[in-house]
Amino acid sequence: MIKIRFMDGLEKEYKPGVSALEIAESISPSLKKKSIAAKLNDVVIDLNRPIIDNGSLVFLIEEDKESLEVLRHSSAHLMAEAVKMLYPHAKFGVGPSIEEGFYYDIDLGEDVLTESDLPLIEKQMAKIVAKNASIERKEVSKSEALELFKEDPYKVELINALPDGEIISIYSQGVFSDLCRGPHLPSTKWIKNFKLLSLAGAYWRGDSKNKQLTRVYGTSFFTEIELKEYLINLEERKKRDHRKLGKELDLFMLSEYGPGFPFWLPNGMILRRELESFWYKVHLKEGYKLIQTPIMLNKDLWIVSGHWMNYKENMYTSEIDDMEFAIKPMNCPGGMLVYKRDIHSYKDFPLKVGELGLVHRHEASGALNGLFRVRNFTQDDAHIFMTEDMIVHEIQELVRLFDYMYSIFDLSYHIELSTRPLEKYIGEIATWDRAEKALADALNAIGKPYKVNEGDGAFYGPKLDFKLRDSMNRIWQCGTIQLDMNLPERFDLTYIDQNGEKKRPVMLHRALFGSIERFIGILIEHYAGAFPVWLSPVQIKIIPVNNEFHLSFAEKLFGKLIDEDLRAEMDSREEKLGYKIREAQTKKIPYQLVIGDKEVQENLVTYRRYGQQEQVTVKVEEFIALIKQEIAHK
Repeated sequence: MIKIRFMDGLEKEYKPGVSALEIAESISPSLKKKSIAAKLNDVVIDLNRPIIDNGSLVFLIEEDKESLEVLRHSSAHLMAEAVKMLYPHAKFGVGPSIEEGFYYDIDLGEDVLTESDLPLIEKQMAKIVAKNASIERKEVSKSEALELFKEDPYKVELINALPDGEIISIYSQGVFSDLCRGPHLPSTKWIKNFKLLSLAGAYWRGDSKNKQLTRVYGTSFFTEIELKEYLINLEERKKRDHRKLGKELDLFMLSEYGPGFPFWLPNGMILRRELESFWYKVHLKEGYKLIQTPIMLNKDLWIVSGHWMNYKENMYTSEIDDMEFAIKPMNCPGGMLVYKRDIHSYKDFPLKVGELGLVHRHEASGALNGLFRVRNFTQDDAHIFMTEDMIVHEIQELVRLFDYMYSIFDLSYHIELSTRPLEKYIGEIATWDRAEKALADALNAIGKPYKVNEGDGAFYGPKLDFKLRDSMNRIWQCGTIQLDMNLPERFDLTYIDQNGEKKRPVMLHRALFGSIERFIGILIEHYAGAFPVWLSPVQIKIIPVNNEFHLSFAEKLFGKLIDEDLRAEMDSREEKLGYKIREAQTKKIPYQLVIGDKEVQENLVTYRRYGQQEQVTVKVEEFIALIKQEIAHK
């Protein structure tokens, strides 16, 4: 017999091989009816999965977060089955659940899917749901799996990559079977509220040398209300598209003469410079030394750093005086040369060196996306040199800094620990293991929860990725902290310890915004273009009611605001007042000042905040004090 412990501390005995579904039924029929999946020793499993050892068991119902992931994973398989019924020759890559839904990568051969085909697939999915098809798990050997999927090159490739002797799980429903770790729903009856959303191209296994598959995105929820709310949210996101708002608000432009190379317009330059000034001010206060390193450096440097062997396909190169050079894709090697310029003592540590460095990376043309995926961008980099026993404290200090910076923009986040890549990496595995443990220990020491992201580290070291959540509930990869014990070795970096001996420093790479360009794209959509006053390219629009009587006062007011370092514009066009007010609203200018008889006679301003109907009349000095206080407090 095996012992199963429940949430209330009660223990019961069952025969080995009993399923969670059978245990639920033994407790109560209603629990069996409500259960989606179960957690055995904190691992989510199918309800039908045989349990052969002692353990703690928790039943998952619709309200549990893990249940939504199971629903969406099963929804992906449901979509794949529908596609298989409509396109019998289709072959399938991977189909996971993701933050807001699911996707599947599909090879359709000569057929091409379009957006107009998605309703047909949805209709087929609904037919399968109506049959309440069971979802069954089977374990097979590697040889059995190869036989089952011998006609599918994608599955054969995945199976061959697995160690010999490994047990492989396969999930089947109707005419569709796939390699999958699970877990899944007991049957398709739970998948009632779903929507297929979009199509994209995706290279098999993320490698541009491989065939491009069709990626179909979708989402699903347990209730119709949740699905409708999400679809409304998607429509709002379209209105906030940073490419659309960037054009309307004169922030940036893109040109066919430079794909992936954004042009900054006057308003965008103001926004960018305010963001950079804030960054500089915070970093100087935090004790960082600021530098700037060259954009182009000799090939030999990139060989030493490991970029030439591990990143060359993403680098732009050129020849100067018969020598090969590369435009930097990262700032780190230049930072190494700055460190090597001087002899350092342990008393210098932690040595914090920051740089807003322009980098270039060759991104595939199909991946370019406004400011989110570009070919040149400014990384807000810093390299912190230290001894190994400083790691926990310095990461604690960095997390504090990240907390402050993101709170200014009302952005929350979670942390992911990304470990050694399976293939392209430098250094010894033992060094990687030490570095990964140090990051985990640092987060545990300060009580910060994190998720492990296997194999997604940089090629030179593991990292902590800060995933931001914006006002539209989207997740963005921005900040990162990378612990590097390899580059200091490759560049032979040293310091003199308290015994007068040369030692190797440890280094942290870190970026808060990730890149200025991408962060601005996120902020445009986060704020829907209505930036807080301190960031807004134009903070105040002055609108005289009648130029004959009010223009002179408006011009003097304009001059006074400019003298106070406020960003003001005046609209003295011979247009109707309502038109000018509406245009200021369209441009999302934080304050509109309407100047009429009363304002001129009593030295007043009447202001209206963007998005509000209320008008407030105050003395000019009061308004200046009010807006300057708002700017100071961000």
